[in-house]
Amino acid sequence: MLLHLKELCLVTLQSILQINLKMKKKNLLIYLGFFIALLLGFYFVVFKDHDFSASKLAVINPSVGAFSFTNQDGKSFTEKNTEGKVYVAEYFFTTCAGICPKMNANMRRVWDAYKDKKNFMIVSHTCMPEVDSVPLLKAYEQKMVNGNLVRRQDYTYAIKDTIRSNKPENNNWVFVTGPKQALYTIARQGYMIDDGKPDSTQLIKDQFIHTQFFSLVDNQGRVRGIYDGLKNEEVEKLILDINGLLKEKITTKRFMTGFTNNPG
Repeated sequence: MLLHLKELCLVTLQSILQINLKMKKKNLLIYLGFFIALLLGFYFVVFKDHDFSASKLAVINPSVGAFSFTNQDGKSFTEKNTEGKVYVAEYFFTTCAGICPKMNANMRRVWDAYKDKKNFMIVSHTCMPEVDSVPLLKAYEQKMVNGNLVRRQDYTYAIKDTIRSNKPENNNWVFVTGPKQALYTIARQGYMIDDGKPDSTQLIKDQFIHTQFFSLVDNQGRVRGIYDGLKNEEVEKLILDINGLLKEKITTKRFMTGFTNNPG
C-alpha cells in the first residue's frame, strides 16, 4: 500500500513538473514572439525609406539644376519633363562629321534598349544653337530614330541614311536647343561633361563644347555616371547601369543624422 502511494506521488510530481515546463515553454514563446515583433517594428521604422535595390553608382553631382530649352517639336523642355526619370545627356551638332555620328550611333543603341521605358529618356543638346534650328533638330531626330543602325567589321556602329521600314514611335529621345550660355553652363556645372574646361576667359560666342562624354542622371536629378560615347565597352556599361538606376525607388531623406539614402 505504501509502495503504491509512493508511486502515485512520484507520478503526480512528474505531471506537475511537465505542466510547469510546458508553461515555461509557452511563456518563452510569447516573449520570443514579442521580441521578434519589436525588432520587425524597429526595422520598419528605420529602413522604411531605404532602397535595397539601389545601384552602387556613386553620386557625382547631387543636382543637375534647373533649365529651360526648346525641343525638336518647338515645345518647351525643362527639368520638369525629366522628373522621376532616368536619362542620358549628351552634346552634339547636326553638321558634325567627326565624333558626333559615332556618338549618336552608340546613343541609338541605348535608345533601342530602352525606347519602350516610360521612365527613361535621352536628352541630346546642340552645342551650336546659332546653327541648329528646330527644323534641323527635327530632321536629325528622324535620321537617328528611323535610320538603319549597322555594325561594322571593326565592331563600331553607324546609322545609315536609308530608312527602315518599321518606323518606331519616339517618345523619349529629345533634341534641344536654347541660349548658348544656358546650354554650356549646364554641360559644365550640371552634367559635368566638358572635361573640366571652363573657358572662363573667353566670350560665350567664342566658346565651343565638343565632347564625346555622356552623362547618366538618376530619377532624382543626380549625375551618377560619365561615359565615353566613343568606346564600345563604356557604352555597354552605360546600358547596364541604366537598368540598375531604373530599379531604384524615388526615396526621401527622413530619419536621423547618420542615415542617408544616397548610394555609395
